[in-house]
Amino acid sequence: MTRFVLGRLLLLAVGLAVASVLVFGVLRLLPGDVAQSIAGTNGTPAQVAAIRASLGLDRPLVVQYLDWAGGLLRLDLGDSLVTGTPVAGEVAEKLGVTLPLAGLSLVVGLLVGVPLGVLAAVRHRRASGVALGVVAQVLAAVPVVWAGMLLIALFGVTLGWLPTQGFPIDGWDDPGRALRSLVLPALTIGLVEGAVLFRFTRSAAVGALDEDYVRAAAAKGMTTSRALVRHGLPNVALSIVSVLGLQVAGLVVGAVVVEQLFSLPGLGRMLVADVGRRDLTKVQGELMTLTAIVLLVGLLVDVLHRRLDPRLREVGS
Repeated sequence: MTRFVLGRLLLLAVGLAVASVLVFGVLRLLPGDVAQSIAGTNGTPAQVAAIRASLGLDRPLVVQYLDWAGGLLRLDLGDSLVTGTPVAGEVAEKLGVTLPLAGLSLVVGLLVGVPLGVLAAVRHRRASGVALGVVAQVLAAVPVVWAGMLLIALFGVTLGWLPTQGFPIDGWDDPGRALRSLVLPALTIGLVEGAVLFRFTRSAAVGALDEDYVRAAAAKGMTTSRALVRHGLPNVALSIVSVLGLQVAGLVVGAVVVEQLFSLPGLGRMLVADVGRRDLTKVQGELMTLTAIVLLVGLLVDVLHRRLDPRLREVGS
Protein backbone atom coordinates (compact mmCIF):
# COMPACT_ATOMS: atom_id res chain seq x y z
CA MET A 1 0.00 0.00 0.00
CA THR A 2 2.84 2.38 0.82
CA ARG A 3 4.40 1.81 -2.58
CA PHE A 4 1.05 2.46 -4.25
CA VAL A 5 0.54 5.75 -2.37
CA LEU A 6 4.08 6.92 -3.18
CA GLY A 7 3.47 6.16 -6.85
CA ARG A 8 0.24 8.16 -6.82
CA LEU A 9 1.97 11.05 -5.06
CA LEU A 10 4.60 11.07 -7.81
CA LEU A 11 1.84 11.18 -10.43
CA LEU A 12 0.22 14.00 -8.48
CA ALA A 13 3.45 16.01 -8.59
CA VAL A 14 3.82 15.39 -12.33
CA GLY A 15 0.20 16.41 -12.90
CA LEU A 16 0.67 19.66 -11.00
CA ALA A 17 3.86 20.42 -12.95
CA VAL A 18 2.13 19.87 -16.30
CA ALA A 19 -0.86 21.91 -15.14
CA SER A 20 1.38 24.81 -14.14
CA VAL A 21 2.93 24.95 -17.61
CA LEU A 22 -0.49 24.79 -19.30
CA VAL A 23 -2.03 27.42 -17.02
CA PHE A 24 0.89 29.81 -17.46
CA GLY A 25 1.05 29.33 -21.22
CA VAL A 26 -2.68 29.51 -21.98
CA LEU A 27 -3.17 32.67 -19.92
CA ARG A 28 -0.48 34.39 -21.98
CA LEU A 29 -2.63 33.80 -25.08
CA LEU A 30 -5.55 35.79 -23.68
CA PRO A 31 -6.13 39.21 -25.26
CA GLY A 32 -5.61 42.33 -23.17
CA ASP A 33 -2.77 43.83 -21.16
CA VAL A 34 -2.89 44.31 -17.41
CA ALA A 35 -0.37 47.16 -17.67
CA GLN A 36 -2.66 48.99 -20.10
CA SER A 37 -5.61 48.38 -17.80
CA ILE A 38 -3.73 49.88 -14.84
CA ALA A 39 -2.56 52.87 -16.89
CA GLY A 40 -6.06 53.52 -18.17
CA THR A 41 -7.27 54.61 -21.56
CA ASN A 42 -5.22 57.82 -21.36
CA GLY A 43 -1.96 56.04 -20.46
CA THR A 44 0.96 56.81 -22.74
CA PRO A 45 3.15 54.05 -24.20
CA ALA A 46 5.93 55.17 -21.86
CA GLN A 47 3.68 54.84 -18.82
CA VAL A 48 2.50 51.39 -19.94
CA ALA A 49 6.11 50.29 -20.49
CA ALA A 50 7.07 51.58 -17.03
CA ILE A 51 4.21 49.64 -15.41
CA ARG A 52 5.17 46.48 -17.29
CA ALA A 53 8.75 46.85 -16.06
CA SER A 54 7.64 47.42 -12.46
CA LEU A 55 5.48 44.29 -12.58
CA GLY A 56 8.21 42.22 -14.19
CA LEU A 57 6.11 41.59 -17.31
CA ASP A 58 8.91 42.72 -19.60
CA ARG A 59 11.08 39.74 -18.63
CA PRO A 60 11.29 36.62 -20.84
CA LEU A 61 8.36 34.27 -20.34
CA VAL A 62 10.65 31.44 -19.25
CA VAL A 63 12.08 33.61 -16.47
CA GLN A 64 8.58 34.66 -15.39
CA TYR A 65 7.42 31.03 -15.29
CA LEU A 66 10.43 29.79 -13.33
CA ASP A 67 10.02 32.60 -10.82
CA TRP A 68 6.32 31.76 -10.35
CA ALA A 69 6.91 27.99 -10.25
CA GLY A 70 9.63 28.44 -7.64
CA GLY A 71 7.12 30.26 -5.49
CA LEU A 72 4.63 27.40 -5.90
CA LEU A 73 7.19 25.01 -4.42
CA ARG A 74 7.19 27.23 -1.32
CA LEU A 75 3.36 27.41 -1.37
CA ASP A 76 3.69 31.06 -2.40
CA LEU A 77 1.16 31.99 -5.10
CA GLY A 78 2.73 35.39 -5.67
CA ASP A 79 1.22 38.87 -5.42
CA SER A 80 -1.70 40.34 -7.34
CA LEU A 81 -0.62 42.43 -10.33
CA VAL A 82 -3.50 44.84 -9.70
CA THR A 83 -3.62 45.24 -5.91
CA GLY A 84 -0.18 43.96 -4.89
CA THR A 85 -1.68 41.81 -2.10
CA PRO A 86 -0.56 38.20 -1.54
CA VAL A 87 -2.67 35.81 -3.61
CA ALA A 88 -2.45 32.94 -1.11
CA GLY A 89 -4.25 34.90 1.60
CA GLU A 90 -7.14 35.84 -0.68
CA VAL A 91 -7.43 32.31 -2.03
CA ALA A 92 -7.54 30.89 1.51
CA GLU A 93 -10.27 33.36 2.44
CA LYS A 94 -12.40 32.49 -0.59
CA LEU A 95 -11.96 28.76 0.00
CA GLY A 96 -13.82 29.33 3.26
CA VAL A 97 -16.93 29.67 1.09
CA THR A 98 -16.14 27.41 -1.87
CA LEU A 99 -15.05 24.29 0.06
CA PRO A 100 -18.11 24.21 2.38
CA LEU A 101 -20.31 24.78 -0.68
CA ALA A 102 -18.67 21.86 -2.50
CA GLY A 103 -18.90 19.67 0.62
CA LEU A 104 -22.59 20.40 1.16
CA SER A 105 -23.27 19.82 -2.54
CA LEU A 106 -21.55 16.44 -2.32
CA VAL A 107 -23.63 15.48 0.71
CA VAL A 108 -26.83 16.46 -1.12
CA GLY A 109 -25.73 14.47 -4.17
CA LEU A 110 -25.03 11.37 -2.07
CA LEU A 111 -28.30 11.63 -0.15
CA VAL A 112 -30.25 11.98 -3.39
CA GLY A 113 -28.33 9.68 -5.70
CA VAL A 114 -27.45 6.62 -3.61
CA PRO A 115 -30.69 5.76 -1.74
CA LEU A 116 -32.92 6.58 -4.71
CA GLY A 117 -30.58 4.70 -7.05
CA VAL A 118 -30.80 1.57 -4.91
CA LEU A 119 -34.58 1.97 -4.62
CA ALA A 120 -34.93 2.34 -8.40
CA ALA A 121 -32.80 -0.76 -8.92
CA VAL A 122 -34.95 -2.86 -6.59
CA ARG A 123 -38.07 -1.63 -8.42
CA HIS A 124 -36.60 -1.43 -11.90
CA ARG A 125 -39.40 -3.57 -13.32
CA ARG A 126 -42.12 -1.49 -11.65
CA ALA A 127 -43.66 1.81 -12.67
CA SER A 128 -42.19 3.63 -9.66
CA GLY A 129 -38.65 2.57 -10.59
CA VAL A 130 -39.13 3.65 -14.19
CA ALA A 131 -40.56 6.99 -13.01
CA LEU A 132 -37.53 7.63 -10.81
CA GLY A 133 -35.27 6.92 -13.77
CA VAL A 134 -37.15 9.38 -15.98
CA VAL A 135 -37.00 12.12 -13.34
CA ALA A 136 -33.25 11.56 -12.90
CA GLN A 137 -32.71 11.72 -16.66
CA VAL A 138 -34.51 15.04 -16.87
CA LEU A 139 -32.75 16.49 -13.82
CA ALA A 140 -29.31 15.44 -15.07
CA ALA A 141 -29.98 17.33 -18.32
CA VAL A 142 -30.98 20.57 -16.58
CA PRO A 143 -28.23 23.25 -16.67
CA VAL A 144 -27.04 24.34 -13.24
CA VAL A 145 -28.10 27.93 -13.91
CA TRP A 146 -31.68 26.88 -14.67
CA ALA A 147 -31.84 24.68 -11.59
CA GLY A 148 -30.59 27.56 -9.45
CA MET A 149 -33.13 30.01 -10.91
CA LEU A 150 -35.97 27.56 -10.30
CA LEU A 151 -34.91 27.03 -6.69
CA ILE A 152 -34.58 30.78 -6.17
CA ALA A 153 -38.06 31.35 -7.58
CA LEU A 154 -39.60 28.60 -5.43
CA PHE A 155 -37.82 28.70 -2.06
CA GLY A 156 -36.55 32.28 -2.12
CA VAL A 157 -39.17 34.40 -3.87
CA THR A 158 -42.42 32.42 -3.62
CA LEU A 159 -42.01 30.78 -0.20
CA GLY A 160 -39.37 33.10 1.26
CA TRP A 161 -37.79 30.29 3.26
CA LEU A 162 -34.14 30.77 2.32
CA PRO A 163 -31.82 33.65 1.33
CA THR A 164 -31.00 33.85 -2.36
CA GLN A 165 -28.11 36.30 -2.50
CA GLY A 166 -24.89 37.02 -0.65
CA PHE A 167 -22.98 35.67 2.33
CA PRO A 168 -22.74 37.08 5.89
CA ILE A 169 -20.11 39.82 6.21
CA ASP A 170 -18.79 38.19 9.38
CA GLY A 171 -18.56 34.86 7.56
CA TRP A 172 -18.55 31.75 9.73
CA ASP A 173 -18.62 33.79 12.94
CA ASP A 174 -22.38 33.39 12.53
CA PRO A 175 -22.56 29.73 11.41
CA GLY A 176 -26.35 29.65 11.28
CA ARG A 177 -26.66 32.49 8.77
CA ALA A 178 -23.64 31.27 6.82
CA LEU A 179 -25.10 27.78 6.50
CA ARG A 180 -28.52 29.12 5.45
CA SER A 181 -26.91 31.17 2.69
CA LEU A 182 -25.33 28.00 1.26
CA VAL A 183 -28.44 25.80 1.33
CA LEU A 184 -29.91 26.86 -2.03
CA PRO A 185 -26.53 26.92 -3.83
CA ALA A 186 -25.73 23.45 -2.45
CA LEU A 187 -29.13 22.14 -3.53
CA THR A 188 -28.57 23.61 -7.00
CA ILE A 189 -25.33 21.70 -7.52
CA GLY A 190 -26.20 18.66 -5.42
CA LEU A 191 -29.49 17.84 -7.15
CA VAL A 192 -27.92 17.91 -10.61
CA GLU A 193 -24.87 15.91 -9.52
CA GLY A 194 -27.11 13.60 -7.50
CA ALA A 195 -29.10 12.79 -10.64
CA VAL A 196 -25.87 11.71 -12.36
CA LEU A 197 -24.87 9.65 -9.32
CA PHE A 198 -28.36 8.11 -9.29
CA ARG A 199 -27.87 6.70 -12.78
CA PHE A 200 -24.55 5.07 -11.93
CA THR A 201 -25.85 3.73 -8.61
CA ARG A 202 -28.95 2.27 -10.25
CA SER A 203 -26.90 0.64 -12.99
CA ALA A 204 -24.44 -0.89 -10.49
CA ALA A 205 -27.26 -2.06 -8.19
CA VAL A 206 -29.21 -3.66 -11.06
CA GLY A 207 -26.04 -5.52 -12.02
CA ALA A 208 -25.58 -6.67 -8.42
CA LEU A 209 -29.11 -8.08 -8.38
CA ASP A 210 -28.05 -10.60 -11.02
CA GLU A 211 -25.06 -11.80 -9.00
CA ASP A 212 -25.22 -15.33 -7.60
CA TYR A 213 -24.62 -14.30 -3.99
CA VAL A 214 -27.58 -11.89 -4.04
CA ARG A 215 -29.82 -14.50 -5.65
CA ALA A 216 -28.67 -17.09 -3.11
CA ALA A 217 -29.50 -14.75 -0.23
CA ALA A 218 -32.93 -14.08 -1.72
CA ALA A 219 -33.48 -17.82 -2.16
CA LYS A 220 -32.81 -18.33 1.57
CA GLY A 221 -35.70 -16.08 2.48
CA MET A 222 -34.29 -12.55 2.34
CA THR A 223 -36.25 -9.89 0.52
CA THR A 224 -34.63 -8.60 -2.66
CA SER A 225 -33.96 -5.18 -1.16
CA ARG A 226 -32.42 -6.64 2.01
CA ALA A 227 -30.25 -9.05 0.02
CA LEU A 228 -29.03 -6.17 -2.14
CA VAL A 229 -28.27 -3.91 0.82
CA ARG A 230 -26.54 -6.63 2.85
CA HIS A 231 -24.57 -8.41 0.14
CA GLY A 232 -24.57 -6.21 -2.96
CA LEU A 233 -23.76 -2.77 -1.57
CA PRO A 234 -19.99 -3.40 -1.25
CA ASN A 235 -19.76 -3.80 -5.03
CA VAL A 236 -22.10 -0.85 -5.55
CA ALA A 237 -19.87 1.23 -3.26
CA LEU A 238 -16.90 0.64 -5.57
CA SER A 239 -18.82 2.16 -8.47
CA ILE A 240 -19.98 5.06 -6.33
CA VAL A 241 -16.44 5.86 -5.20
CA SER A 242 -15.18 5.80 -8.79
CA VAL A 243 -17.96 8.12 -9.97
CA LEU A 244 -17.38 10.54 -7.10
CA GLY A 245 -13.82 11.05 -8.29
CA LEU A 246 -15.12 12.06 -11.70
CA GLN A 247 -17.81 14.31 -10.23
CA VAL A 248 -15.35 16.50 -8.34
CA ALA A 249 -14.61 18.41 -11.53
CA GLY A 250 -18.36 18.91 -11.96
CA LEU A 251 -18.59 20.28 -8.42
CA VAL A 252 -15.79 22.75 -9.14
CA VAL A 253 -17.39 23.96 -12.38
CA GLY A 254 -20.78 24.12 -10.69
CA ALA A 255 -19.33 26.20 -7.85
CA VAL A 256 -17.95 28.77 -10.32
CA VAL A 257 -21.38 29.21 -11.92
CA VAL A 258 -23.42 29.05 -8.73
CA GLU A 259 -21.26 31.56 -6.86
CA GLN A 260 -22.00 34.06 -9.62
CA LEU A 261 -25.72 33.28 -9.53
CA PHE A 262 -26.05 33.56 -5.75
CA SER A 263 -23.45 36.35 -5.29
CA LEU A 264 -21.27 34.23 -3.03
CA PRO A 265 -17.77 35.58 -2.31
CA GLY A 266 -16.04 32.32 -3.20
CA LEU A 267 -13.05 31.31 -5.28
CA GLY A 268 -15.09 30.83 -8.45
CA ARG A 269 -16.54 34.33 -8.37
CA MET A 270 -13.13 35.84 -7.67
CA LEU A 271 -11.67 33.86 -10.59
CA VAL A 272 -14.21 35.30 -13.03
CA ALA A 273 -13.54 38.84 -11.80
CA ASP A 274 -9.75 38.43 -12.02
CA VAL A 275 -9.94 37.10 -15.57
CA GLY A 276 -11.82 40.27 -16.51
CA ARG A 277 -9.11 42.42 -14.89
CA ARG A 278 -6.32 40.37 -16.55
CA ASP A 279 -4.75 39.84 -13.13
CA LEU A 280 -2.67 36.93 -14.41
CA THR A 281 -0.88 36.11 -11.17
CA LYS A 282 -4.12 35.76 -9.24
CA VAL A 283 -5.78 33.74 -12.01
CA GLN A 284 -2.76 31.42 -12.10
CA GLY A 285 -2.91 30.90 -8.35
CA GLU A 286 -6.66 30.30 -8.38
CA LEU A 287 -6.51 27.80 -11.24
CA MET A 288 -3.61 25.92 -9.65
CA THR A 289 -5.52 25.75 -6.36
CA LEU A 290 -8.58 24.29 -8.08
CA THR A 291 -6.37 21.87 -10.02
CA ALA A 292 -4.62 20.74 -6.83
CA ILE A 293 -7.99 20.13 -5.14
CA VAL A 294 -9.24 18.00 -8.05
CA LEU A 295 -6.01 15.98 -8.20
CA LEU A 296 -5.92 15.47 -4.43
CA VAL A 297 -9.48 14.19 -4.42
CA GLY A 298 -8.56 11.86 -7.28
CA LEU A 299 -5.67 10.56 -5.17
CA LEU A 300 -7.96 9.95 -2.20
CA VAL A 301 -10.47 8.16 -4.42
CA ASP A 302 -7.73 5.87 -5.78
CA VAL A 303 -6.57 5.00 -2.26
CA LEU A 304 -10.12 4.43 -1.02
CA HIS A 305 -10.95 2.32 -4.06
CA ARG A 306 -7.93 0.14 -3.37
CA ARG A 307 -8.90 -0.25 0.28
CA LEU A 308 -12.44 -1.27 -0.62
CA ASP A 309 -11.54 -3.70 -3.40
CA PRO A 310 -9.50 -6.70 -2.14
CA ARG A 311 -8.75 -7.75 -5.73
CA LEU A 312 -6.67 -4.61 -6.27
CA ARG A 313 -4.76 -5.23 -3.05
CA GLU A 314 -3.96 -8.75 -4.22
CA VAL A 315 -2.67 -7.47 -7.56
CA GLY A 316 -0.51 -4.90 -5.77
CA SER A 317 0.95 -7.48 -3.45
